[in-house]
Amino acid sequence: MATSPRTISSSTTTSTTAAVDQPVGRLRRRFGQVVVTGAAAALAVGFLPGATGTAQAAPAAVTAPAAASSGIVAPTPATQVAVDHAMAQVGKGYAYGGNGPDAYDCSGLTTQAFAAAGVELPRRSADQATVGTPVDRAALQPGDLVFYYSPVSHVGIYIGNGQMVNALNSDTGVVVSSVDMPGYAGASRVA
Repeated sequence: MATSPRTISSSTTTSTTAAVDQPVGRLRRRFGQVVVTGAAAALAVGFLPGATGTAQAAPAAVTAPAAASSGIVAPTPATQVAVDHAMAQVGKGYAYGGNGPDAYDCSGLTTQAFAAAGVELPRRSADQATVGTPVDRAALQPGDLVFYYSPVSHVGIYIGNGQMVNALNSDTGVVVSSVDMPGYAGASRVA
């Protein structure tokens, strides 16, 4: 079942009732998820009184964040996809206004990374800074957006251990760098 990307805006991220109107797949992203597969349901039938056949133990199908190609574990499936997508771009070039696939600017990288996860972000870093839930620097989790300067003119994706992936400038391109660079302006959680 395909779902269209959801748009993150100030109104949808600050309202808990907004989730009620979203399709089930989107509710799972917001509230976490436990998924029971058809195989698990069939296994349960084997334990019902009067059922025939042999029941065998099968692993439960519980989705949880797992390290993917980047080796970084993000707290939700959507942020895992975004982090992995951004990390796959490390080493690519920088181009002002770049949206990939060969070169990015900072907000082009974050926009494309979250688009891969089904989350639509505004294109400009200053606009991205207005969406999501604000996060204290001490509470950063992989997948959080981190912003720099006033007014905001740079954004990266936090990957843990005080590091972020970002399209820094034309000299470095897409790199992993410290969140402790000058001009830190805040962070937000969008997925």
